[in-house]
Amino acid sequence: MNTKYESEYRQLGLKIAYYRKLRGITQEQLAEKIDKSAAFIGHVEAPNVDKAISLDTLFDISEALDVPAHKFLIFEE
Repeated sequence: MNTKYESEYRQLGLKIAYYRKLRGITQEQLAEKIDKSAAFIGHVEAPNVDKAISLDTLFDISEALDVPAHKFLIFEE
């Protein structure tokens, strides 16, 4: 992961956690839906862990949570 985008990845993870919780889905359930491990989802969502994800994974998460992908990419300055 490029450290230049550290803040964006952190915000992305927090948005994934927000929408996941809003849908009442656990990390384990989301992981199962996108064929990833619960540990992977935990790392993506953790604000103190910088974890990059692919667009394919973002699109899978978007579909699983029924949230348009672009909503995850609106970042605060």
